[in-house]
Amino acid sequence: MTAKLIDGNAIAAEIREEISAKTRILQEKGIIPGLGVILVGDDPASQTYVRMKGKACQKIGLHSVTQKLSSDITQKELMDWVDKFNSDPKIHGFLVQLPLPGHLDEGAVIESINPDKDVDCFHPINVGKMTIGEEVFAPCTPAGIIELLMRSGNDPSGKHAVIVGRSNIVGKPLSLLLSRKGAGGNATVTICHS
Repeated sequence: MTAKLIDGNAIAAEIREEISAKTRILQEKGIIPGLGVILVGDDPASQTYVRMKGKACQKIGLHSVTQKLSSDITQKELMDWVDKFNSDPKIHGFLVQLPLPGHLDEGAVIESINPDKDVDCFHPINVGKMTIGEEVFAPCTPAGIIELLMRSGNDPSGKHAVIVGRSNIVGKPLSLLLSRKGAGGNATVTICHS
């Protein structure tokens, strides 16, 4: 079999156009979808990633809010910001950019996010729902991988997928998405330690 390069940029442009069209329909109904991001500290990779998310939102017509917080923020102050985003009707989904500084309890922060607004699918309720095949915001990188496979004509159904790495952010959720019933799933999955 010959290797085939998947053109991620072309697929991304196609997806952005589709989302822009859906966003315009919502805007005509008075709904402007909103994404919130809480960024703690000065991690350069996180700052770049968050900046890219904001630009992407702007291009497709989404309301985007990024709350930058100092790396010395207290647990309570961070939890207060999570509560604000949970209760803000203009923010339909949000995430707390990881990693967090070491003095903060990452698990407590994730568990304080309203599961209905948890766009990273990190909340234990959403992880559980994803595990049993219920509809949730799918984790972005694993969902992107499935989307790339499907749009490039590489349906994983009936195939054996091997995932290198078992992280909670990519490896484990990707294994769940690939093994679920339905489009983009139905694969036999092996997870290998990195």
